[in-house]
Amino acid sequence: MYAIVETGGKQYMVKENDVIHVEKLEANEGDEISLENVLFVSNDGDNKVGKPYVEGAKVTCKVLKQGKSKKIIVFKYKPKKNERKKKGHRQPFTRLEVTKIEA
Repeated sequence: MYAIVETGGKQYMVKENDVIHVEKLEANEGDEISLENVLFVSNDGDNKVGKPYVEGAKVTCKVLKQGKSKKIIVFKYKPKKNERKKKGHRQPFTRLEVTKIEA
């Protein structure tokens, strides 16, 4: 059984016991959350496609970690103008473990 869920403007294909990194969600470590925006559910050949979401379907997840990814450097430069800008960025994420898929 697997499902396609939407969170943070992105879509993820998940199965039970999968660990995924998503955009930061407001939850504490160890909390149980449910993702309601389920686009597709497949259960042994029985497929349900949402318009846009499958009614009554949800994916229950456990929050494993709140963190930040590696730093990237953004450097803007304009030649002959003596204009330079250096900036760093760390994108926050939430690590989730999928515990149950309900269709």
